Amino acid sequence: MFLAKNSPAIRVQGYDLAYPGRDDIPGGRLRLRLPGPGNYLNDHFNEVLNPDAKALILSEENIPGSMKPFYKGEFFPGVRRRLRMLRDGLPGPVARIVYVVRPYEELFVSGYRKWAEDNPVPAFDTLIGAYRNMKGGWPHVVSALRDVFEPAEVVVVTYPNRGSNADLFRLLVPEITDREWEEPQRLVNLSATDAALVALQKIYASGQKLNRRAWQKVIADHADQRDKLGFAEFAPLELAILQDRYRKDLEELSQMPRITFLR
Repeated sequence: MFLAKNSPAIRVQGYDLAYPGRDDIPGGRLRLRLPGPGNYLNDHFNEVLNPDAKALILSEENIPGSMKPFYKGEFFPGVRRRLRMLRDGLPGPVARIVYVVRPYEELFVSGYRKWAEDNPVPAFDTLIGAYRNMKGGWPHVVSALRDVFEPAEVVVVTYPNRGSNADLFRLLVPEITDREWEEPQRLVNLSATDAALVALQKIYASGQKLNRRAWQKVIADHADQRDKLGFAEFAPLELAILQDRYRKDLEELSQMPRITFLR
Protein backbone atom coordinates (compact mmCIF):
# COMPACT_ATOMS: atom_id res chain seq x y z
CA MET A 1 0.00 0.00 0.00
CA PHE A 2 2.88 2.38 0.75
CA LEU A 3 4.49 1.75 -2.63
CA ALA A 4 1.16 2.21 -4.40
CA LYS A 5 0.49 5.46 -2.53
CA ASN A 6 3.92 6.89 -3.34
CA SER A 7 4.37 5.34 -6.77
CA PRO A 8 4.52 8.61 -8.78
CA ALA A 9 7.15 10.13 -6.49
CA ILE A 10 9.23 6.94 -6.56
CA ARG A 11 9.00 6.34 -10.30
CA VAL A 12 10.03 9.92 -11.12
CA GLN A 13 13.34 9.06 -9.44
CA GLY A 14 13.89 6.37 -12.08
CA TYR A 15 12.81 3.32 -10.06
CA ASP A 16 10.35 0.67 -11.15
CA LEU A 17 8.08 -1.13 -8.67
CA ALA A 18 6.97 -4.75 -8.41
CA TYR A 19 4.47 -5.85 -5.78
CA PRO A 20 1.41 -8.12 -5.70
CA GLY A 21 -2.18 -6.91 -5.92
CA ARG A 22 -3.52 -8.77 -2.89
CA ASP A 23 -6.22 -6.92 -0.92
CA ASP A 24 -6.95 -4.91 -4.09
CA ILE A 25 -3.76 -2.89 -3.82
CA PRO A 26 -3.60 -0.54 -6.84
CA GLY A 27 -0.94 -1.26 -9.44
CA GLY A 28 -0.02 -4.66 -8.00
CA ARG A 29 0.94 -6.82 -10.98
CA LEU A 30 3.56 -9.13 -9.46
CA ARG A 31 2.55 -12.81 -9.68
CA LEU A 32 5.43 -14.90 -8.41
CA ARG A 33 5.04 -18.66 -8.56
CA LEU A 34 7.98 -20.25 -6.81
CA PRO A 35 9.11 -22.88 -7.67
CA GLY A 36 7.83 -23.16 -11.22
CA PRO A 37 8.92 -23.39 -14.85
CA GLY A 38 12.44 -22.11 -15.37
CA ASN A 39 11.51 -19.44 -17.89
CA TYR A 40 8.35 -18.24 -16.17
CA LEU A 41 9.92 -15.47 -14.10
CA ASN A 42 11.93 -14.02 -16.96
CA ASP A 43 8.76 -13.78 -19.05
CA HIS A 44 6.79 -12.35 -16.13
CA PHE A 45 9.32 -9.64 -15.30
CA ASN A 46 9.53 -8.70 -18.97
CA GLU A 47 5.77 -8.19 -18.91
CA VAL A 48 5.50 -6.09 -15.74
CA LEU A 49 8.70 -4.04 -15.65
CA ASN A 50 9.77 -0.82 -17.31
CA PRO A 51 12.95 -1.58 -19.30
CA ASP A 52 14.11 2.04 -18.97
CA ALA A 53 14.12 2.05 -15.16
CA LYS A 54 17.51 2.28 -13.48
CA ALA A 55 16.56 -0.15 -10.71
CA LEU A 56 13.70 -2.24 -9.36
CA ILE A 57 12.10 -2.09 -5.91
CA LEU A 58 10.41 -5.44 -5.18
CA SER A 59 8.11 -6.12 -2.24
CA GLU A 60 6.56 -9.54 -1.61
CA GLU A 61 6.02 -11.15 1.79
CA ASN A 62 5.69 -14.72 0.51
CA ILE A 63 9.11 -15.11 -1.12
CA PRO A 64 10.42 -17.56 1.55
CA GLY A 65 7.33 -19.73 1.10
CA SER A 66 3.98 -20.59 2.60
CA MET A 67 3.42 -20.93 6.34
CA LYS A 68 1.48 -24.17 5.85
CA PRO A 69 4.62 -26.34 6.40
CA PHE A 70 4.62 -24.95 9.96
CA TYR A 71 1.91 -27.54 10.64
CA LYS A 72 4.56 -30.24 10.02
CA GLY A 73 7.21 -28.49 12.09
CA GLU A 74 9.13 -27.07 9.11
CA PHE A 75 10.07 -23.39 8.93
CA PHE A 76 10.10 -22.34 5.25
CA PRO A 77 11.77 -25.61 4.17
CA GLY A 78 12.09 -24.71 0.48
CA VAL A 79 13.51 -21.24 0.97
CA ARG A 80 16.84 -21.73 -0.84
CA ARG A 81 15.25 -23.40 -3.84
CA ARG A 82 12.71 -20.60 -4.12
CA LEU A 83 15.37 -17.91 -3.77
CA ARG A 84 17.54 -19.47 -6.46
CA MET A 85 14.64 -19.48 -8.86
CA LEU A 86 13.83 -15.86 -8.10
CA ARG A 87 17.50 -14.86 -8.46
CA ASP A 88 17.68 -16.52 -11.87
CA GLY A 89 14.54 -14.73 -13.03
CA LEU A 90 15.38 -11.22 -11.85
CA PRO A 91 16.47 -8.67 -14.46
CA GLY A 92 19.69 -7.94 -12.58
CA PRO A 93 21.69 -8.42 -9.36
CA VAL A 94 20.25 -7.60 -5.94
CA ALA A 95 21.78 -4.54 -4.29
CA ARG A 96 20.05 -4.50 -0.91
CA ILE A 97 17.56 -6.56 1.10
CA VAL A 98 15.53 -5.39 4.07
CA TYR A 99 13.87 -8.20 6.00
CA VAL A 100 11.69 -8.04 9.13
CA VAL A 101 11.74 -10.92 11.63
CA ARG A 102 8.90 -11.49 14.06
CA PRO A 103 8.75 -13.39 17.39
CA TYR A 104 7.89 -17.02 16.69
CA GLU A 105 4.84 -17.20 18.92
CA GLU A 106 3.35 -14.13 17.22
CA LEU A 107 4.14 -15.41 13.74
CA PHE A 108 2.70 -18.87 14.38
CA VAL A 109 -0.54 -17.53 15.85
CA SER A 110 -0.92 -14.87 13.17
CA GLY A 111 -0.27 -17.33 10.34
CA TYR A 112 -2.68 -19.88 11.79
CA ARG A 113 -5.43 -17.32 12.22
CA LYS A 114 -4.96 -15.92 8.72
CA TRP A 115 -5.09 -19.39 7.16
CA ALA A 116 -8.23 -20.17 9.16
CA GLU A 117 -10.10 -17.30 7.53
CA ASP A 118 -10.56 -19.13 4.23
CA ASN A 119 -9.45 -22.72 4.93
CA PRO A 120 -10.35 -25.51 7.36
CA VAL A 121 -7.52 -25.89 9.86
CA PRO A 122 -6.55 -28.50 12.47
CA ALA A 123 -7.22 -27.56 16.08
CA PHE A 124 -4.45 -25.29 17.33
CA ASP A 125 -3.64 -27.58 20.26
CA THR A 126 -2.77 -30.41 17.83
CA LEU A 127 -0.08 -28.22 16.21
CA ILE A 128 1.70 -27.01 19.33
CA GLY A 129 4.25 -29.83 19.26
CA ALA A 130 5.18 -28.93 15.67
CA TYR A 131 5.53 -25.26 16.57
CA ARG A 132 7.61 -26.01 19.64
CA ASN A 133 10.00 -28.35 17.78
CA MET A 134 10.16 -26.40 14.53
CA LYS A 135 13.07 -27.29 12.22
CA GLY A 136 14.90 -24.19 11.08
CA GLY A 137 14.26 -20.58 12.03
CA TRP A 138 15.11 -17.00 11.17
CA PRO A 139 18.88 -17.57 10.93
CA HIS A 140 18.49 -20.13 8.14
CA VAL A 141 16.08 -17.82 6.24
CA VAL A 142 18.33 -14.78 6.56
CA SER A 143 21.49 -16.72 5.66
CA ALA A 144 19.68 -18.04 2.57
CA LEU A 145 18.80 -14.48 1.51
CA ARG A 146 22.42 -13.45 1.98
CA ASP A 147 24.04 -16.46 0.32
CA VAL A 148 21.73 -16.87 -2.68
CA PHE A 149 21.38 -13.22 -3.68
CA GLU A 150 24.82 -12.02 -2.49
CA PRO A 151 23.65 -8.42 -2.11
CA ALA A 152 25.88 -5.57 -1.00
CA GLU A 153 23.79 -5.29 2.16
CA VAL A 154 21.23 -7.33 4.10
CA VAL A 155 19.40 -5.35 6.77
CA VAL A 156 17.45 -7.36 9.35
CA VAL A 157 14.93 -5.52 11.51
CA THR A 158 12.98 -6.91 14.46
CA TYR A 159 9.21 -6.55 14.21
CA PRO A 160 8.75 -4.20 17.21
CA ASN A 161 11.42 -1.87 15.81
CA ARG A 162 10.29 -1.81 12.20
CA GLY A 163 8.91 1.72 12.50
CA SER A 164 6.73 3.17 9.78
CA ASN A 165 6.50 2.14 6.15
CA ALA A 166 8.58 5.21 5.33
CA ASP A 167 11.26 4.09 7.80
CA LEU A 168 11.55 0.69 6.12
CA PHE A 169 11.55 2.29 2.68
CA ARG A 170 14.46 4.55 3.63
CA LEU A 171 16.41 1.51 4.78
CA LEU A 172 15.72 -0.25 1.49
CA VAL A 173 16.41 2.68 -0.84
CA PRO A 174 18.51 5.29 0.99
CA GLU A 175 19.67 6.61 -2.39
CA ILE A 176 16.31 8.26 -3.08
CA THR A 177 16.22 11.92 -2.10
CA ASP A 178 14.49 12.14 1.25
CA ARG A 179 11.02 13.62 1.31
CA GLU A 180 7.78 13.46 3.26
CA TRP A 181 6.38 10.11 2.14
CA GLU A 182 2.65 9.49 2.43
CA GLU A 183 1.51 6.70 4.72
CA PRO A 184 -1.46 4.62 3.48
CA GLN A 185 -4.71 5.20 5.33
CA ARG A 186 -6.32 1.83 4.60
CA LEU A 187 -5.24 -1.04 6.83
CA VAL A 188 -4.99 -4.52 5.29
CA ASN A 189 -4.33 -8.05 6.46
CA LEU A 190 -6.18 -7.61 9.75
CA SER A 191 -7.02 -10.76 11.68
CA ALA A 192 -10.59 -11.80 12.33
CA THR A 193 -11.97 -12.04 15.85
CA ASP A 194 -12.11 -15.39 17.63
CA ALA A 195 -15.88 -15.43 17.16
CA ALA A 196 -15.52 -14.99 13.42
CA LEU A 197 -12.92 -17.72 13.13
CA VAL A 198 -14.99 -20.16 15.19
CA ALA A 199 -17.98 -19.45 12.95
CA LEU A 200 -15.92 -19.92 9.79
CA GLN A 201 -14.43 -23.19 10.99
CA LYS A 202 -17.91 -24.54 11.71
CA ILE A 203 -18.89 -23.71 8.14
CA TYR A 204 -15.81 -25.37 6.67
CA ALA A 205 -16.23 -28.42 8.92
CA SER A 206 -19.69 -28.92 7.42
CA GLY A 207 -18.10 -29.23 3.99
CA GLN A 208 -19.13 -25.84 2.69
CA LYS A 209 -16.77 -23.63 0.71
CA LEU A 210 -16.94 -19.85 0.74
CA ASN A 211 -15.68 -17.38 -1.83
CA ARG A 212 -13.71 -14.35 -0.72
CA ARG A 213 -16.71 -12.08 -0.48
CA ALA A 214 -18.66 -14.60 1.63
CA TRP A 215 -15.95 -15.31 4.21
CA GLN A 216 -15.14 -11.63 4.51
CA LYS A 217 -18.81 -11.00 5.30
CA VAL A 218 -18.64 -13.54 8.14
CA ILE A 219 -15.60 -11.69 9.49
CA ALA A 220 -17.39 -8.35 9.23
CA ASP A 221 -20.52 -9.75 10.91
CA HIS A 222 -18.46 -10.83 13.95
CA ALA A 223 -16.10 -7.85 14.09
CA ASP A 224 -17.68 -6.44 17.27
CA GLN A 225 -17.52 -9.77 19.15
CA ARG A 226 -14.07 -9.33 20.62
CA ASP A 227 -14.18 -11.77 23.54
CA LYS A 228 -11.20 -14.13 23.64
CA LEU A 229 -12.40 -17.68 23.00
CA GLY A 230 -8.99 -19.38 23.06
CA PHE A 231 -8.99 -20.02 19.33
CA ALA A 232 -5.18 -19.94 19.08
CA GLU A 233 -3.16 -19.56 22.27
CA PHE A 234 0.05 -20.95 23.71
CA ALA A 235 0.26 -22.03 27.35
CA PRO A 236 2.85 -20.18 29.48
CA LEU A 237 5.44 -22.99 29.28
CA GLU A 238 5.16 -23.29 25.49
CA LEU A 239 5.32 -19.51 25.21
CA ALA A 240 8.52 -19.41 27.28
CA ILE A 241 10.15 -22.08 25.08
CA LEU A 242 9.39 -20.17 21.88
CA GLN A 243 10.49 -16.85 23.35
CA ASP A 244 13.79 -18.36 24.49
CA ARG A 245 14.39 -19.80 21.05
CA TYR A 246 13.67 -16.46 19.45
CA ARG A 247 16.06 -14.72 21.83
CA LYS A 248 18.84 -17.17 20.95
CA ASP A 249 18.16 -16.82 17.23
CA LEU A 250 18.32 -13.03 17.47
CA GLU A 251 21.69 -13.39 19.13
CA GLU A 252 22.83 -15.62 16.28
CA LEU A 253 21.60 -13.06 13.75
CA SER A 254 23.50 -10.32 15.54
CA GLN A 255 26.74 -12.30 15.11
CA MET A 256 26.11 -13.33 11.50
CA PRO A 257 28.69 -12.03 8.99
CA ARG A 258 27.58 -9.62 6.27
CA ILE A 259 24.32 -8.81 8.06
CA THR A 260 23.28 -5.40 9.41
CA PHE A 261 21.08 -6.22 12.39
CA LEU A 262 18.76 -3.55 13.81
CA ARG A 263 17.34 -4.77 17.08
